[in-house]
Amino acid sequence: MSTSSGKSFVPKGIIPAMVTPFTQDDKINEKSLRQLTNYLIDGGVHGLFAVGSQGEFWAMTPDEKRQVLEIVADETRGRVPVYAGTGAITTREAVMLTQMAEEVGVDAVSILTPFFIQPNQNELIQFFTDIARSTSLPILLYNNPGRTAVNLTAGTVAKLAEVDNIVGIKDSSGDLTLASEYIRLTGDDFHVLMGRDTLIYGGMLYGAKGSIAASANVKPSVPVEIYEAFMAGDLERSLRAQRDLAPLRLAFELGTFPYVIKEALNLIGIDAGRCRAPVGTLAPDKLKQLNDVLVGMGLKTNYKG
Repeated sequence: MSTSSGKSFVPKGIIPAMVTPFTQDDKINEKSLRQLTNYLIDGGVHGLFAVGSQGEFWAMTPDEKRQVLEIVADETRGRVPVYAGTGAITTREAVMLTQMAEEVGVDAVSILTPFFIQPNQNELIQFFTDIARSTSLPILLYNNPGRTAVNLTAGTVAKLAEVDNIVGIKDSSGDLTLASEYIRLTGDDFHVLMGRDTLIYGGMLYGAKGSIAASANVKPSVPVEIYEAFMAGDLERSLRAQRDLAPLRLAFELGTFPYVIKEALNLIGIDAGRCRAPVGTLAPDKLKQLNDVLVGMGLKTNYKG
């Protein structure tokens, strides 16, 4: 089981799962997207992941996805790798989106398991293998069973790791045992990135290479410190930064995913706008709770109360 590309690309570090800012009339907000891109890079991140779950991929047309990727790639100017979310329910659409991302010039793609339908493990192996054969881009598998009701087993990931251009996995299961099995059963050229922001430190202790983190949109320096301190051997500082990040990740429960991070950005002065309907805004008491979390992280907000 192989393709023509090798595993020279190494996904690592803190890679924010970027929000997609929308204008009041529900268009892509290019100005805010460029502002966010620079805010994150200035915050020390090691890559950018656009059009993922936090980026509302499920609410966007292929043309809108292309627009977002073109803007992010253009504004990044090669300073960090750009990852594109190209997941879809069907193999056909996932191949189309992956080839579109390759045309745009991103550095890698992250592909979610199909959702709504529930393929078995053999069908998942075929799904990802077919997509890998359609592109020369490095591919990150993306496991998020809480949202898709589809789980990539450790045995399945070990088989997919044999495909030359499948270079790693983003694991948002929240199951550290599963993530550790991904690491144990794959080789050194396959890289596990944590998708649950509360488990970055724990995952790295097991051998994970970093995280694709939605909370990194808001104060990227905190998750970056988890990674950088860990890599420098300062486990105490890394753990302290992980604990500092936890309240923001836990604040996701204040509203319907993925609005909380958008509202956090709005509060600190980056116009992320609203989510696409039917996702709504936060109740006043929840907004105050979110603001308290941000202030507790040392961020200045425009909260009026």
